[in-house]
Amino acid sequence: MAKNPKQKEEVQFDGRYSKIGGLVLIFFSLILFFSFISYLFTYKSDQSEVINAGIQVIGNTQIEVDNIIDKSGALLGHFLMNSLFGISAFGLVFLFFILGVNLLLNKRIFHPWKSIGYTILTMSLSCLVLGYINFLFFPQSSFSLGGGFGIFLAGETGILTHSIGVFGTGIFIAILTLINLVWFYNIEFNWLGKVVDKIKNPHIKSPLSTDSNISTAGGVPISDDSIFSKDNIKDNNSVAIDKNESIEFENLMPIKEIVGSQKAAELLELETIDTNDSENNEEQELEIVIPKTEAKNLNTIIEASEKKSSISDVPYDPKLDLSKYKYPSLDLLEEHGSDKIRMDKEELDRNKNQIVETLKNYNIEISKIRATIGPTVTLYEIVPSPGVRISKIKNLEDDIALSLAALGIRIIAPIPGKGTIGIEVPNEHKEIVSMKSILSSDKFKNSQMELPIGLGKNIANEIYIADLAKMPHLLMAGATGQGKSVGINAILISLLFKKHPSELKFVLVDPKKVELSIYSTIEKHFLAKLPGEEEAIITDVKKVVNTLNALCIEMDDRYELLKIAGVRNLKEYNHKFIHRHLNPEKGHKFMPYIVLVIDEFADLIMTAGKEVEMPIARLAQLARAIGIHLILATQRPSVNIITGTIKANFPARISFKVTSKIDSRTILDSGGAEQLIGRGDMLLSLGSDLIRLQCGFLDTPEVDKIVDFIGSQRG
Repeated sequence: MAKNPKQKEEVQFDGRYSKIGGLVLIFFSLILFFSFISYLFTYKSDQSEVINAGIQVIGNTQIEVDNIIDKSGALLGHFLMNSLFGISAFGLVFLFFILGVNLLLNKRIFHPWKSIGYTILTMSLSCLVLGYINFLFFPQSSFSLGGGFGIFLAGETGILTHSIGVFGTGIFIAILTLINLVWFYNIEFNWLGKVVDKIKNPHIKSPLSTDSNISTAGGVPISDDSIFSKDNIKDNNSVAIDKNESIEFENLMPIKEIVGSQKAAELLELETIDTNDSENNEEQELEIVIPKTEAKNLNTIIEASEKKSSISDVPYDPKLDLSKYKYPSLDLLEEHGSDKIRMDKEELDRNKNQIVETLKNYNIEISKIRATIGPTVTLYEIVPSPGVRISKIKNLEDDIALSLAALGIRIIAPIPGKGTIGIEVPNEHKEIVSMKSILSSDKFKNSQMELPIGLGKNIANEIYIADLAKMPHLLMAGATGQGKSVGINAILISLLFKKHPSELKFVLVDPKKVELSIYSTIEKHFLAKLPGEEEAIITDVKKVVNTLNALCIEMDDRYELLKIAGVRNLKEYNHKFIHRHLNPEKGHKFMPYIVLVIDEFADLIMTAGKEVEMPIARLAQLARAIGIHLILATQRPSVNIITGTIKANFPARISFKVTSKIDSRTILDSGGAEQLIGRGDMLLSLGSDLIRLQCGFLDTPEVDKIVDFIGSQRG
């Protein structure tokens, strides 16, 4: 009887192969261990047999050896210990064992790549050290402590001892050992500074001075050179600008350059001057006086009341359990691209002329045009002549795209809040927006938002920071490969850079099983899970339903605590608890923000349907006040996936490039997302506002380094 294909798939993915592979690796590690241990005592008797017979010793029944693992053990010991690594070969035992444990338990108990790297570095250093020791103290021994590598590096004819001498080799080994200790354990050399101070001032005790050029962000020291900058690039046809400025084309003539501008960004600025209105036209300045208000905000009122009625003078510190927690450093991020925008003036002039010419072909006259240059897109704003209908220009979207020979032309008619019509044209030379430039900006570091997320830069090259707590939920969509996963990483990393583990918890749902698995390293710091569950990142649909229902129960419990405390939201509640106005013996506690991230919402709807949709809709409707915020992402923004109930409670939406106008209208309630150019180009909808952004880019190795930095700390 043929096996059901579904049963076969379950066999493949229920962990059996992983467990079998783990047992095989553990078996091999034990074989190596006992082979090496036995070889240390039997190498004198077994060495000659192995050398004479080679690998054929295994099949030769006439040869006898003393190794406890018999001929295989003698061969492994001779090859791996004597010929290659010496005693350092025990590192292979450790490596195979921890990899086997990871596979057997189907969990990343030990970080595999980090373990491989550490093992290789440790074995290399120990081969060198043991070879040097063997050369100094046991030169006549038939077994080298450092193996063949040790002899090759630091033996009598080794490359080091032969080139820098015995003494120089010792110095080299000492420095290399210190480098490894600094790399692995970040050892301090404060004692050296104290010794120097003691020598200079033997009668004065003075603490080590601190570097005044080092600033801190989020409790982590950040040196001034942590933010890189590049010089402006100037030539005849291009200009580099720090922050985008508007460029106006004077009377539709070719671009000219104004010399003597105060800012580099204004080197490319052109003004349109109406000589008829500028002469003898004096405008009276309007002086605006804003009276000072006597009203106090909520925090001021609460602080004033605390001075009179506080139970304790010492506020509760939620960060006390992890008081030594270090926030991730900007050094963990790479600098992608440049903060400067390089724009070809010939390209600007050519696009302007093509737009004007195309509109003239349809008898559309314009009185003014200006360009605003962004990282990937330039916005051309035009002011049509009186009597021109906006719909007539809007209908020419495809014709303008054809004349410019460019993809992703988008017409905004009119631009909200302005009396202009916008035509967005992709740049020929697109700049990458680095996530490091966003997180290192003062706008992000000095942000007072509850849950700040750095989304990217807008079309004016300005960093855009949003507050997830005020959104209060976020709906994301985008076709495969258009930047949706990078967008999710940008949001999560922004929160990890800004929040302490006591202030924020993630609930990560990943039906695809590979997108969010990298965050399993921070399980003991930022991930929340159901009691009794082994995996912090939920991949099973049944467990997703249980988790969502548990979040609904948590929501109800939090609302009950808010009701007892007499407050309306989580911020007020935690403020009261920190200042000891709420009694923990009555069930009160400090409550962190909870961010639920679902990477592929469409898969959950297809497999679980209403079981998933109902608790998500309930959380979206009610969870804002008690600090539970949702981020839903999907590749399929169709109406049967993103239903009316879901859309009604997600006013904040992000769309990367989608395949059709229907998908764009489903996610954004308007077209335009189908005209995006991909690679992080996105539209952010906040109510009636539609903002075009270039998402900040960070690569998977950067995320890996950040979560490893957090995961290596005490949880």
